Parts: sequence; structure tokens; C-alpha cells
Amino acid sequence: MTRAPITEPVSIPGPAGNIEAIIESGSAGLEDAVAVVCHPHPLYHGTMSNKVVHTIARSVAQLGRPAVRFNFRGVGHSDGAYAEGVGEALDARAVVAWSRQRWPQANLWLAGFSFGAYVALSVANDEAPSRLLMVAPPIQRFDMTDMATPGCPWLVIQGDRDELVDANAVEAWAASMSPAPELVRFADTDHFFHGRLTLLRQAVSGFFDGPSFDGKSVDGKSFDGNVTC
Repeated sequence: MTRAPITEPVSIPGPAGNIEAIIESGSAGLEDAVAVVCHPHPLYHGTMSNKVVHTIARSVAQLGRPAVRFNFRGVGHSDGAYAEGVGEALDARAVVAWSRQRWPQANLWLAGFSFGAYVALSVANDEAPSRLLMVAPPIQRFDMTDMATPGCPWLVIQGDRDELVDANAVEAWAASMSPAPELVRFADTDHFFHGRLTLLRQAVSGFFDGPSFDGKSVDGKSFDGNVTC
């Protein structure tokens, strides 16, 4: 039976004041990687407690590695106010720097959901993660066309019935990037992955657990890029 991860509330110094965060750690206590997970849009009730964010962090912790999910400025007990994605990118950088100081030997796994996916990509080139995960990137709201692509394995997960993000537009955007990310499309899945969180957890674990993402399966269905689950 899998033990529930250990949670540790922390306060991280950030550019707008303190950043509220939670560390989720698995019982294995591995420190070869640490995940930083960014949440959805602050103005639309996005917080680190979002269930997709929580699922990503919990998936990493169940792999035995620590995951840090945090509230952007102005959310929860984090100081400051919404700053159009620019300030939020600075918050993410501050959390990455703090995480690297706490786990100096760890590779960085960077992840984000919706607005958080945009923030994660915006800092990925400079922060040089060893893995980048983007769930439901809001390409119609934020222009990501000219963003630098990361020099690491990169996975985009998108629901086919997302009511906020056009799945076909995400597929076209992903195909236009060079190098292009792996793209996994979940059939019959809305923006918040209602009823699909178990599959999401399996996809996240498959991506982060191993030297490459090359055919690990979710619910018996093989990932080979552009997969519909």
C-alpha cells in the first residue's frame, strides 16, 4: 500500500514578499530531483490547492522525490498582487532558486497547469530543467509562439473536450515548435480533468519516472506522441 506523502508548509522569500508553499515528500526520501509546480490563473481562482496541481505534486512525491507547489503573489498567504504573468515568472524563479538551495544535488522538474504552464515555459530556458511538463497550456490567452523551447524532455498533456483551451490549437502549436514536445491528448476530458485524475497521475509518473518518455503506458494505452487516451 502506497503511503501518503509527507506535507510541509513553508514560506519562501520572493521578489514581492513571502511566497506561501507546500513541500510534498515521498517516504523514499530521494533527492536526485525536485519538482516545482505552478498553478492556474490567480484572477480565476487558481491556487496551489487546485486538484490538477495537487495531482502533479502528489505523483512526484509518490515517485519518492520532493515536489514544491506554491501560491503566486497575491494568492492565499503570498504577498503582493497579480502582475500580468511577469511577476509570477519572478515568483517561479524564486521558488526554483530556493529549491535548488535546499536540494543542491537535485535535477529540476518544472511543471504547470493552464496559466502555470505558460509561466513554466517562460522560465524554462533560463532555469534549465531536466524535465518540463505543461498541462492545458493557454495558448489563446498568452502568446507562446516565440518562446524559447527547453533543451530537455518536454511533455504537453491536453484534454480533447477542454472548454477553455482549444485542443486542436494546442496540437498545432506543439507541432510548430522546434524541437516539438511530446503531446498526449486525453479523450472525453475537460479543462479540469474531472474523472481523469488517475490517468493524469499515471501520465505524470510515466514522464518523470525514467531516463526517457518512450512508450510508457497509461491504462494499457501506449504513449507514442499525439496519443488519445
